[in-house]
Amino acid sequence: MARKRISDPPGARTRYRTNRFVQEGKGWYFCTREGTIEGPFEGESRASEGLQVYLQVLNLNLLTADSGLTIAST
Repeated sequence: MARKRISDPPGARTRYRTNRFVQEGKGWYFCTREGTIEGPFEGESRASEGLQVYLQVLNLNLLTADSGLTIAST
């Protein structure tokens, strides 16, 4: 869905929402805005948990998106 938020400045890029979770074989993965694919996880719910950890790590500035490190599934 292509929508602009009221708070978006004029001329801002429109972001498109896509499903971040994909299944390949028996593994589940999530895709990041930075273009990385993280996983595999044992199920879609585990991939969702991994995404939440990934976002928390970025929001706390513990890692940068371009650090080259990935979130390991357990």
